[in-house]
Amino acid sequence: MGSAPTAKSHPRFESPEQSIAYMKRVAVAKSGFSRWLGVEPVKVWQGESELTLAMRDDLTQHHGFAHGAIVGLMADNACAWAAASAAGDVVTGSYTINFLAPAVGDRLRAKGTVMKAGRKQVIVRADVWSEGDDAEPKLVAVAQATVIPTGSPGQ
Repeated sequence: MGSAPTAKSHPRFESPEQSIAYMKRVAVAKSGFSRWLGVEPVKVWQGESELTLAMRDDLTQHHGFAHGAIVGLMADNACAWAAASAAGDVVTGSYTINFLAPAVGDRLRAKGTVMKAGRKQVIVRADVWSEGDDAEPKLVAVAQATVIPTGSPGQ
């Protein structure tokens, strides 16, 4: 029995620029929710992802923090996009998130990293940061996801 291919040894895209173009065309433009939110892919390459979201008043809860659903979306997308860069088209099977601090600031930034890529599942970790022009970035949530390859290349 051989080992599963890793994200580092079998890149899904030919270049980082190709992966970003694909994510903008498919993962954002064809996803009504991500498109409406304005999620912006920064990096989707060899098992890693980074995305940002400019905060708006309509994305907050009653204390003025980013709503937990928005923080969760950022973690979920970071995990799925990192997994997609290693395994092709994917769907999230499950994720667990821990909120560490209120998400206040001008934007959210999420980073996902594939921990193990297999044929039937990809285990991914994500960190979500709150950022502001006048403040140091603050880690507001950590998540772990099990992401399922669909079997489709997705390109």
